[in-house]
Amino acid sequence: MAMFCRGIVVVVVVIFVAVATKEALAKQHVVGGSQGWDASVDFSSWESSQTFRVGDQLVFKYTPGLHSVVELASEKEYTKCNIGNALNSMNGGTSTVKLNKTGYRYFTCGTLGHCQEGMKLKIKTLALNESGPSTSTSPASASSAPIVLFSSTSMLIAIAMFLVLLVMV
Repeated sequence: MAMFCRGIVVVVVVIFVAVATKEALAKQHVVGGSQGWDASVDFSSWESSQTFRVGDQLVFKYTPGLHSVVELASEKEYTKCNIGNALNSMNGGTSTVKLNKTGYRYFTCGTLGHCQEGMKLKIKTLALNESGPSTSTSPASASSAPIVLFSSTSMLIAIAMFLVLLVMV
């Protein structure tokens, strides 16, 4: 019976550590880098310097009232700057979008004329194990920093390791 309990604890700890590690590897991508979500940014260049994975987050930082973030349903709407069938619209100044599945997503500014002027973003989200384009370290890629979960993740891993040691003694 004791061996069975030890086995269950070990399996639970391994699953727990795997989930905690996955979350710790997620990144927050500040859209547009230090300039944020602004009409002066070349979003195509910024996007090409990033690798987006499931679990990552896009963080849009902008001036409320001047800009907004509109998520579009398709590439056709993105190309035509058609915000009439938007999936989501955000206007609070800082908007976070979790990338929860693979595939393409499309964003633009809802302010009249901004999309046509290039204030739009198309991204492709990859699976965790899918290889992406290689990128070099540059000022644009510096805006893609890991989400700070080290303290909580480290604590969880330490607890898990302690439990494994406790069961084995």
